[in-house]
Amino acid sequence: MQFNEMPFEGAVPVDGYGPNMFRVAGKAYEGAILVFGEQVIPWGGYTDTEALLEIRERVDFVIVGTGPEMTHLPKAFREPMDEAGLGIEHMATPTAARTYNVLASEGRRVAVALLPV
Repeated sequence: MQFNEMPFEGAVPVDGYGPNMFRVAGKAYEGAILVFGEQVIPWGGYTDTEALLEIRERVDFVIVGTGPEMTHLPKAFREPMDEAGLGIEHMATPTAARTYNVLASEGRRVAVALLPV
């Protein structure tokens, strides 16, 4: 899928995605990723709460892309976020990528953690 170009300041856009891959700011990444500001790092999925907790001072909330369809977040993943006061919104990965792009292009302090489709 292709996304339309939008202006980004201090953030990188999710340009596209496919089976087990994402393209962010023109570069391809395999597997799950975490995007915040101008950084893209591998993300270990629901077992990797530490990566999200480490950025909580730099973002207001995290959008979690749950894969091809929206699914509930596991309790063991959600609880540490709630305890740390980090806002989490979950949605299907395609929707999460688009939502992140819109919010990041508006200059919002948002991150997106994406599981592959």
